[in-house]
Amino acid sequence: MAPRSLSARLLASASVLLIVFFGITIAALDIVFRNLSEQTMRDRLEGQLLALITASEEDPDGWLQPAPAKTEERLENPGSGLYGEILRSDGYPSWRSNSLTGTGLDFKTHLRSGERAYVQLHRADGAPVRALSRAIDWQFEDGVVRTFVFSVAEDLDPYYRSLAAFRGRLFGWFGFLMLLLLGSFALMLRRVLSPLRRVEREINAIEMGNLTELGTGYPRELLGITANLNALLRSERERLARYRNTLGNLAHSLKTPLAVMRNVLNHPQVRALPVARQLDEQVSRMDDIVKYQLRRAAVSGGTGLGSAPVNVRENLESLRSALLKVYADRGIECTLEVDGGCVFFGDREDLTEMAGNLLDNAFKWACSKVHVRAERLTAPKARRDGLKLIVEDDGPGVPPEQRSHVLARGTRLDERVSGQGIGLSVVRELAGLNGGSVTIDESPFGGARVEVTLPPA
Repeated sequence: MAPRSLSARLLASASVLLIVFFGITIAALDIVFRNLSEQTMRDRLEGQLLALITASEEDPDGWLQPAPAKTEERLENPGSGLYGEILRSDGYPSWRSNSLTGTGLDFKTHLRSGERAYVQLHRADGAPVRALSRAIDWQFEDGVVRTFVFSVAEDLDPYYRSLAAFRGRLFGWFGFLMLLLLGSFALMLRRVLSPLRRVEREINAIEMGNLTELGTGYPRELLGITANLNALLRSERERLARYRNTLGNLAHSLKTPLAVMRNVLNHPQVRALPVARQLDEQVSRMDDIVKYQLRRAAVSGGTGLGSAPVNVRENLESLRSALLKVYADRGIECTLEVDGGCVFFGDREDLTEMAGNLLDNAFKWACSKVHVRAERLTAPKARRDGLKLIVEDDGPGVPPEQRSHVLARGTRLDERVSGQGIGLSVVRELAGLNGGSVTIDESPFGGARVEVTLPPA
């Protein structure tokens, strides 16, 4: 799984914090709204109950009835949502509002004088209502005191609708606010993190060879990173150049003594000595070891940051021209096939070393034909293209049981062919340092087919 960007992580963290904060805020506001709505409903029922008590009058039978002119109009309309009842002390209703018709609502109040009850009841259809009841002693004109329970109730459907509407608006407001804050935060992050994106772009440009080091003008917090990285890049280039120069000087210094020793060994008087053959073998071995170690140590192995991409076609054509001149007496035909835009992201010396060894081996063993193909390798998320280099010839080829053996240093299948047997081992090591591999197979021409694969990175 690909790693998430720093911006994505910050936005995800901010989203979680906003969701938690807004969730707590919404829950708190919801509780406050429900408490206020509950208190408002209770106050409204208190007012309705007081109005019912105020409107009540004695009837001819000695009980209480509210005066029609003084009662709330909704009490007279069935299905209005407001209900009222006056209950006698013996449990029988003294009065019931017309709005109670068909509701099946029973207040079920058994209160003593002065007591109150604020409860939730249900109609016959299951709809909830909130009811307030109060028992009071009523003194009639004849001085008789009787206890009555006054009750009023109101449907909760309007309350629930209001609560649902409030919650919907609350979620809408906070959702919009969260999106607005996240959008603002994303724009702020884009501006704040733009120097990091610039570092990423410039590092990619360095890997592609378009830049040699990072630019200037970075914020103070990044100056240490960019300055140290530039110093590291310069140091790496200088170290590699110094290393190669030192190795070149060493190679030049060693060539002369070895040449002198070989000339001395070739002198007739020296060659007649019994130890001359052994000395000659050891000098040749020293020459092979020096050449191998110098070629092995001089490669960069894919560390040439800041180097321009190497044009594969130009490199191969140059090598082909040189080898055609060296092996002009053999009459070898060398064909070249290179994909468009095929480049090598690495050190030019690495490509020259790999391709040069492969072509030199092919020319040595070929009868009359050498074919070279370079393919461009791509991958969806790779920053740099890869390279596949295939060299084929029509020579004797490499037996399957010997294909892994010839990649080892100092191995030659035929001692009659000149060389030190270190070319393919250097190619294998260079390919490995660049993240690739080398395989040997049979070519369509009957000879060897050597394939070097450097995958995209």
